[in-house]
Formats: sequence, structure tokens, C-alpha cells
Amino acid sequence: MKEVTSVSLDELKALSEKMYGGLVKADVDIVKRIVLIDMEMHADGEAYLLEHGSKQQDIWGINLYPASYGTAEFLEFDSMINIRPTQKNPSRDVLDEAIRDAITKIIGGVVHD
Repeated sequence: MKEVTSVSLDELKALSEKMYGGLVKADVDIVKRIVLIDMEMHADGEAYLLEHGSKQQDIWGINLYPASYGTAEFLEFDSMINIRPTQKNPSRDVLDEAIRDAITKIIGGVVHD
């Protein structure tokens, strides 16, 4: 697992080769704008972020599919850590459009080809 401020598509592709389904797991702190990539479970990144001062309500788990870069399928809002009934998110998906937009913008600023 590593924190990134910039990551190339080639690096994501290499990381995705070791995961089933060609994905790279990532966690995003939408307030601190921190992105962690390459963990076995989103909960690992969540624990790291919490230990380093992030707040639970700001951390969201996503999957990146490097082979689909440039399409809507590149970023998937799916993680067990996203299930938060107290935040009106009873799903593994991120239901709030504002949060989805924030994640999309942060990832767009971090991933480059």
C-alpha cells in the first residue's frame, strides 16, 4: 500500500496484474485529498488513514480498472468500507453524487497517462 499524489497509468496497469479482475484498490480521504493505492483490502487503507488523522466519514473505497482508463468503467465506487447507514449510505456503492464527484476529481488529478 502506498500514498500517491501522482501515479501513471503504466504503474496502475502493473499493479492490477497481481489482483483478480485487473483492478487496483484505492482509498480516498475526500477532505485531506489523500489517495492510497495497492492494498489487498480497502479496510487496510482505511485503518492506515485513521491512524494518520483522517476521519471515518471522509474515507471512501474505490476500485480502479487501468484497462478502462478514459471510460466510465475506469473508476468503480464499490467497497465494504462504504457501507455507512449513519451517513445515509447503506450500500457498498457511494450514493451521494457530491462525494462521487469529489472522488472523481481527486483521482483525475492523481492518475495520468
